[in-house]
Amino acid sequence: MNTMPRTLYFVRHGQSLSNAGGLTMEDAEVPLTETGLTQANALAERLPVTPSAVFASPYLRTRDTAMPYARQVGIDILLDHALHEFRNIDADLLQGMTGIERRPIALAFWEGSDPHRRMGPRAETFAEFDARVQTFIAGTLPRLSDRSVLFGHGRWIGLLIWKLSGGDTHGAVGMRAFWNYACTLPMPNTAVYRFTESHQGGGWNIAGP
Repeated sequence: MNTMPRTLYFVRHGQSLSNAGGLTMEDAEVPLTETGLTQANALAERLPVTPSAVFASPYLRTRDTAMPYARQVGIDILLDHALHEFRNIDADLLQGMTGIERRPIALAFWEGSDPHRRMGPRAETFAEFDARVQTFIAGTLPRLSDRSVLFGHGRWIGLLIWKLSGGDTHGAVGMRAFWNYACTLPMPNTAVYRFTESHQGGGWNIAGP
C-alpha cells in the first residue's frame, strides 16, 4: 500500500515511420525516423534523472525511444504488453498504403463509433482496448512506484487520461466522446504527461506538455 502521493510519467514515443506517412508495415515493427531518434536523445536530457523504474511497450518505436533515457539513468527497460498501442486496423488490410491513404480508413472507423467492430483478424476492438486500459488502471497503476517512467503511445495515453478524468467509454456514445476528446489532446511525439496522485487518494492531477 502506498502511503505517500506518487508522481508518474507517461511518455509518447518519438516520430515513427508511420507518423511521417510512410508505407504500412507491421505495427509492432514500425521504427523511429531520424527525427524520432533525435527526439529520443533530446528527451533523455529533460526527463527526471532518478526514476524508480522504466517501462515500455514491446513495440520497436517505443523501446527505441526509451533506450537513450534508460542508458543515461542506468536502469533496464521493463516491457509491459499492456502498454501497446490500439491496433484498430489489421496491418494486412493496409498493405502498400501511405499515411494519406490510410487516413480516411482510420477516420471511418472512429466515425462509425462501433465499439465491437473488428477490422481484420489481428485487430483489436475499441471495447477490448478499453478493457485493456481498465485492467491497467485497476491492476498495474496502484502498484507502480513513485517516479516510474512509462514509454507508450498516443492513443493509449489519451484513453488513460480520459478514463482517469471520468470520461465515458461505454457504447457508441462513449467511443465517439473519447475520439472527440483525443482529437483535441496535445500529444506530440515525445510528449510527457505527469500524473501526480491526489493527497486525498483515489484521483490524479495530470499535467501535459
